[in-house]
Amino acid sequence: MPELRQDPVNGRWVIIASERGRRPTDFDTAPAVESNGFCPFCPGNESVTPDTTHVIHDDADQWQLRVFPNKFPVLEVEGDADRSGEGVYDRMNGLGAHEVIVETRSHDEQLTDLSLDQIGQVIRAYQARYIDLKRDFRFRYILIFKNHGEAAGSSLAHSHSQLIALPVIPKRVHEELVGAKRHYDFKERCIFCDILRQELEDGRRVVLENEGFAALSPYAARFPFETWILPKEHQSCFEHLSDEQIEQLARILKNLLVRLRETLNDPPFNFMIHTTPAQDGPNGYYHWHIEVIPKLTKVAGFEWGSGFYVNPTPPEEATTFLREARTEREF
Repeated sequence: MPELRQDPVNGRWVIIASERGRRPTDFDTAPAVESNGFCPFCPGNESVTPDTTHVIHDDADQWQLRVFPNKFPVLEVEGDADRSGEGVYDRMNGLGAHEVIVETRSHDEQLTDLSLDQIGQVIRAYQARYIDLKRDFRFRYILIFKNHGEAAGSSLAHSHSQLIALPVIPKRVHEELVGAKRHYDFKERCIFCDILRQELEDGRRVVLENEGFAALSPYAARFPFETWILPKEHQSCFEHLSDEQIEQLARILKNLLVRLRETLNDPPFNFMIHTTPAQDGPNGYYHWHIEVIPKLTKVAGFEWGSGFYVNPTPPEEATTFLREARTEREF
């Protein structure tokens, strides 16, 4: 079973997933373009993946989207955390859930290519799996993320996202929560709402907006063309998205991804959804959001050693490039 170990100096948890080091090469260690022509996510190959936990069919009863447990998970759903100490060290069993969301039955389409209805289906699948997994009180945080392109960590070309449920709150999310709560305790306002209000008035770092969402280049962007998507109205829990919000989110997400593809020649990218911890419920201080990060630079010795990020593209310039990107139409 995998194991979680905590760094006694900074409190960061690390997953020791030795089973994945011995996994076959037909999933996670395969190149992004399958050399043998076999794709386990394509229609007809459902028997080589674990059983489906969520599926969307079309009128002809063909699946359009499938969700199933990762065949080689970083965490395992059975058992208990069994947290224990070993001198100054803390560890626990690698308890959690690891699922794959196959976003389309078409091997040759990426998320950017899908229709607004299809992207809405993907978001609804995220929401459905999140709501189901948060019922398990062993899970304290559920992270939904996407790796696009081999350089961004994708091991299969067929368009998919992933979800990992954790028995702890990740350090990076914890730092956001602490900072947001500190601002709220001092000013009785959500820091993300304050940022949104200021950025929408200023306009220099607003890439896109629609009725419900805004896409911003963060003031202190860590990476070139890093972009955050936030609901305009305060909302702390991703799973509380309404049907109307899902449609609005699908539009702004597709619009942003198309602009990134056109501006940066289809770059590899990661996106992740940061939301309130699974068992905490709504609050006034945290604001869920999506962080979209193109993989354009490498994190090297200075960044690893100092914790600083070096971003060669000012976010104001990145905003201008993305806003002026030529697209066939607006979404």
